[in-house]
Amino acid sequence: MAAKAAAAELLDIDGREVRVTNPHKVYFPAAGVTKLDLVGYYLAVAEGALRAIGRRPLVLKRYVKGIEGEGFYQKRAPAKRPDWVRTVELTFPSGRTAQELVISERAQLVWITNLGNIDLHPHPVREDDLDHPDELRIDLDPGPGVPWQTVREVAQIVREVLAEHGLAGWPKTTGSRGLHVYVRLHREWGFGEVRRAALAVSREVERRAPGRATSKWWKEERVGVFLDYNQNAKDRTVAAAYSVRPLPEARVSAPLTWDEVPACAPADFTIRSMPARFAELGDLAAGLDASPGSLAGLLELAKRHEAEGLGGDAPWPPHFRRRRGEPKRVAPSRAAGSAGEAAQAPEAAGTRPARPTGRRRSKMPLIVVAKARTEAEALAGLERWKQRYPGATARLRAADVLTDAMRGRSSTWTRIRVNLRHVPEAERPPAETPDPDYDPWRERA
Repeated sequence: MAAKAAAAELLDIDGREVRVTNPHKVYFPAAGVTKLDLVGYYLAVAEGALRAIGRRPLVLKRYVKGIEGEGFYQKRAPAKRPDWVRTVELTFPSGRTAQELVISERAQLVWITNLGNIDLHPHPVREDDLDHPDELRIDLDPGPGVPWQTVREVAQIVREVLAEHGLAGWPKTTGSRGLHVYVRLHREWGFGEVRRAALAVSREVERRAPGRATSKWWKEERVGVFLDYNQNAKDRTVAAAYSVRPLPEARVSAPLTWDEVPACAPADFTIRSMPARFAELGDLAAGLDASPGSLAGLLELAKRHEAEGLGGDAPWPPHFRRRRGEPKRVAPSRAAGSAGEAAQAPEAAGTRPARPTGRRRSKMPLIVVAKARTEAEALAGLERWKQRYPGATARLRAADVLTDAMRGRSSTWTRIRVNLRHVPEAERPPAETPDPDYDPWRERA
């Protein structure tokens, strides 16, 4: 299938010639996976991967130096691309527009893999109707220390809630620590209504599984598995079925049957194991398109929640414009004094946080210990902090360490905060300059 070039492989993919540069470059050192291995994987599962991303705008997530290098998101299609690679114009919440890739052929899939793209991040809309999602995405994100068994139990409750409202849920591993449950929709509702339906699911599951599931947006308030309703907001994407994830074992996002959920484990599904599973079982998500449903039931559930006092709207991601009825975008630990006014908004993309007003009274003793370009650098900073303060470290619980993936202008960075609520006040370490103290905005000033 391939003809060797000086430093490249020329692949004939369904009559299209695709050049794979540096084919033997190691992308996953611990697993020994090269760029050409990654190409081979996506060709092996192309039927399922293309079904998951086909006819959808796609955000690239590129790791041109492999997973140990810095990854970055690329929304705009590369200016230099073959004439057989298609795009569609997408409008972002800010009002800006961009041409994003639409990948629907094997050759196109290999082409983006050659760019260093590892994850597949499609939008929940099709190219012929960019205003009406056809996917409701329930993202189950376990907090620190939450066992995998709890994630599987919460997924079953999600399935029950969906079924009671006339919807079929299709589970898959995220390829990382959580599970996704997808629902195919008739294209009759906008992003706001789909997000509202996801919020209703999150609150209902939280009501049925207190202590195991949460709909709380702020990490310091979460207990158990967070059901991230905001993954359904416009311009948000999640890893698609069969997407490879930038983790040392080269895990992949694996569609499952519900019978598999009680015994599955994320580490079971990797670049090495998935091709054989796919060859044996085929695409377990193939039936998703045949089961579109209505949001009417979940939207009625949202109305009942509001009538019962479970809340109206919930916080949106920081780069969205404030919505009518939305709670103040400030974490409880940053809330103002007795009047309950917000002292300031959290950091948003492209802005610097406001200076303290003097009115703020912290409800939770949170301190920032590390801000780094990569998660590994941030975790190393956390370890240094723990070595400096062993007494406080001994009192911390798993949920007291908050690791946040922060969005910069073109890539993510990592912030680590420590909640000292279980450390006696007299023994709490002081707030210090984070180590490291990475600032993507300062570097680009």
